Amino acid sequence: MNLLNVFLTMPAEAGAEGGILSQLSGFAPFILIIIVFYFFMIRPQMKRQKELRKYREALKKGDKVITTSGIYGKVSEIKDQFVSVEIADGVKVKMDKSAIVMDMSDVGAKN
Repeated sequence: MNLLNVFLTMPAEAGAEGGILSQLSGFAPFILIIIVFYFFMIRPQMKRQKELRKYREALKKGDKVITTSGIYGKVSEIKDQFVSVEIADGVKVKMDKSAIVMDMSDVGAKN
C-alpha cells in the first residue's frame, strides 16, 4: 500500500483492528534506518566540511599545508579565492583555496 493510500484511508481504518498502527509500524524500520544513516554518515561528514572551511578561512602566511594532490608546502600569499604555496626554494604555485586539505601538524598526529 502506498503512502497516499495510508493517509487517505486513515479516518476509516482508525477504529479497525490493526488499522493505522499496523500500517505505520511497517514504516518504523525505514524511519530507523534513515535516522541511523543521518547520525553515522551525514552528520559527521557535515562536521568535517565545516572544520575544513574554518581552517581554509583561517590560513595565514607561513602556514605549512598539504594540497589535495599531496604536495607539501608553505603558504606565501593569500587572496580571496587563491593562495600561493611555496613548494621548494623559490618555487611558488598559485592554487585555489579549495585545494588546501590540512596542515603539517595533522600529519604527525595520524602517524
